[in-house]
Amino acid sequence: MTTYIAAPARTGEERLPDGRLLGWAEWGPCDGTPVLLCPGAATSRSLGFGADALTELDVRLVSVDRPGLGASTPAPGRTLVDFAADVRQLAARRGLGRPAAVGNSQGAPFALACAAADAVGALALVAAADEIADARFADGLPPELRHLVDLSVRDPSAAEAVFAGFTPQQMLDLVLGGSPQCDLLVYREEAFAAAYRRALDEAFAQGAGGYARDTVLAMGRWGLDFAAVRVPVDVWYGTEDRSHSPDHGAGLTARIPGAVRHLVPGAGGAVLWTHAPQILATLLGHVRPAQ
Repeated sequence: MTTYIAAPARTGEERLPDGRLLGWAEWGPCDGTPVLLCPGAATSRSLGFGADALTELDVRLVSVDRPGLGASTPAPGRTLVDFAADVRQLAARRGLGRPAAVGNSQGAPFALACAAADAVGALALVAAADEIADARFADGLPPELRHLVDLSVRDPSAAEAVFAGFTPQQMLDLVLGGSPQCDLLVYREEAFAAAYRRALDEAFAQGAGGYARDTVLAMGRWGLDFAAVRVPVDVWYGTEDRSHSPDHGAGLTARIPGAVRHLVPGAGGAVLWTHAPQILATLLGHVRPAQ
């Protein structure tokens, strides 16, 4: 039986030079190849992936709470670039070097910011939230989503106020309500469901401000220099995923120099968990010396 999820082996908080704390969680061998996880929307450091594969692949998986979520100190007005600076500090203090990175769902633009800042050595974007404020999607979004995107661009503070009204239960209902059957088989599996709900509750422990800032940054214009991404990038989507990118990442992949897109037949937005070994093996191939 596949084990989609496992409790972290190690957790802690790292104090940054400005006094803020960044919460982190780790799985796998302490001396394994570091892989940094930027988790999806409104989830905490405790929701990892690849539980069955980390020891075999010799991976030290490190997940981090973004500011205001979980155990990390809020940082009002933070940007995607600010997060990359936080990751560089965390990596130095935790001995990660320039880790490989995985950006899942809403964590994708944060991970991409790390790649553009050369803070990571390779990147996998998995079921990545696309830059839906980009002009190519102007006429293709549902009206309600279009309104929220426009508000995030025009008046980020007002958009944050809207998103700050969300709760863990609303997030769970939103995810389950928009998921295909192949994802529901994962999300409703007993151990995964418990871990996912715990990660949602942890992410909202300080209120919804961290999630709200994340969402405005992800829904607005990213302002990243895609041409600055010099590391290998793989972009992964399940063919049944209808929520993360209107074109299954075709346009996103084309904007990243040298990026390779992988479409996984029969998978959905839960592809991070259903295809973890393939995603990790491909990522490690970029950062480990050839045998």
